[in-house]
Amino acid sequence: MATIKDVAKLAGVAVSTASYALNDSQKVSSDTKKKVMDAAKELNYQKNGLASDLKRTKTNTIALILSDLSGPYYSELIQGVQSVAMTNGYDLIACSSMGGSQSTAVKFLREKRVDGVIVLAHNIEDETIQESARQGFPIVVLDRELKGDFVLQVDVDNWRGGYLATENLIKNGHRKIAYISGPYNSHDNELRFQGYKGALAKYGIPFQSRWKISGDYTRDGGYRATNMLIAQNKLPEAVFYANDEMAIGGIQAFTEKGMKLPDDISIVGFDDIQLAEFVSPSLTTIRQPKYEAGALAVHLIFQLLSGEKVEPYYKLTTQLIERKSVKMKSLI
Repeated sequence: MATIKDVAKLAGVAVSTASYALNDSQKVSSDTKKKVMDAAKELNYQKNGLASDLKRTKTNTIALILSDLSGPYYSELIQGVQSVAMTNGYDLIACSSMGGSQSTAVKFLREKRVDGVIVLAHNIEDETIQESARQGFPIVVLDRELKGDFVLQVDVDNWRGGYLATENLIKNGHRKIAYISGPYNSHDNELRFQGYKGALAKYGIPFQSRWKISGDYTRDGGYRATNMLIAQNKLPEAVFYANDEMAIGGIQAFTEKGMKLPDDISIVGFDDIQLAEFVSPSLTTIRQPKYEAGALAVHLIFQLLSGEKVEPYYKLTTQLIERKSVKMKSLI
């Protein structure tokens, strides 16, 4: 089945221009409309019927697309989305992006089965999101670098969070600091890593590539990565984990090896999930405003639905939460 991207390519115009032409917008000339319509006819391009009915049909439902419905990080985010949605008389559907292009999540985007979508998933292609947004469908993406017209972004200051986490370890006397990363293709992980390196550079500490080990944002991933670090037989003094779940897996791995935290090694996480306060030792971490991010995303959806002009990018702050997983060493 031909896509609007195929039509745009054949007509020799931008995808946004093709969208305007197919929707009979006054923003494009009659000549351009003819080129686009001829290309659409040649490719047998079919406009989405549900998209055409969007102005007439209202579902009073918002969809939230997540990579994984089971992660503890998501609970506060969902609460923020649901609270604002319910206050405005809307229902919430949360769904997983597992299954890629065949998932229910992608159907929500392509077929416009809801009034708006919030996306926190990295396995949905940029073009799938942008194509729906170009048709005037309200979409907000979270923790994702996706530039272009008709897409709104809500981000947190991941760079600053990575910097604060590493600086906290440095200020407590640690100079040999490892980094357990999230997935290599993760936007937020890359920014946290750059913040980590930024703090090292600020305090004149060389980056050690052997102490950067890849994880996957899961507890098991943190456990495996920590055991890889331990196997080097030359441990750092501290570890910054790109999220709390991996840090909790790291606590398990260090404990199984007979190490005491933070006496033998200090650790810092990221996210401030609810469990972070109750593990032993309680986890020093970076708090990101999960509830606030979800609430803001829904507010933006409602602004788009009401035709208001909305800024395309929002960045929320992160905060260091100090607990008991970092040991203060002598600075002498």
